[in-house]
Amino acid sequence: MKNSRLLLTFFLLFFAWTISAQQQDSLMVEEPVARDTISKDKDYKPYNALAPAKAAFYSAVLPGLGQAYNGRYWKIPIVYGGLGVGIYFYIKNDDQWNRYRDAYKARLAGREDEFLGRLSTDALIRAQEVYRKNKEISILVTAGIYVLNIIDANVDAHLQQFNVSEDLTLKPNMRMDNYTGKSQYGLSLNYKF
Repeated sequence: MKNSRLLLTFFLLFFAWTISAQQQDSLMVEEPVARDTISKDKDYKPYNALAPAKAAFYSAVLPGLGQAYNGRYWKIPIVYGGLGVGIYFYIKNDDQWNRYRDAYKARLAGREDEFLGRLSTDALIRAQEVYRKNKEISILVTAGIYVLNIIDANVDAHLQQFNVSEDLTLKPNMRMDNYTGKSQYGLSLNYKF
C-alpha cells in the first residue's frame, strides 16, 4: 500500500508538472522570423560547379567575356584598357627600336642617318637595348593583364555564392569612461547567431 501511494504521488506530481509545462507564458516575446539574406533584386543562381571553369574559359578565348558571363560588365573596360595600354607601349617601343636600329645600320653602311652628329654609335647601341628591354616589359605586362583577366573571372565566379550578410561585422566604436571622463576607442567584432 505504501508503494502504491508513493507511486500515485509520483505519478500525480509528474502529471501536474507536465500540464504546467504545456502552458504558454504570457510574457514570452516571440522571436522574429529570420529574414532572407539574399537580396530580392539580385538574381540568385544556385551553385554551379562548372561556372568558374566556364568563366575562365570564356575569358581565355576573348578577354572580358568571362566578366560578362559573371555579370560584372563594369570590369570589361578595365580589362581592355589594360591590354590596350600594354599593346600601345609595345608598338611605341618597337617603332623607336626600329628607328635606332635603322640609324645604326645606316651608319655601319657608311650612309647618313638622322642622328648624325648628335649621337655616337655607342649611344645608338644603348638606345636599341633600352627600347628592346621596354618592348619585352610591355609584352610581359600585357600577358600579365591577360592572365589576371582569366584569374579574375574564375575567382569572381567562385564568389558568386559567397554570403555577404550583416551577421559578421567589424566596426569601430567609442565609449566614454564614466570615472575618468576620457573616451576609449576600439574595434568590435559582432557575430549574430
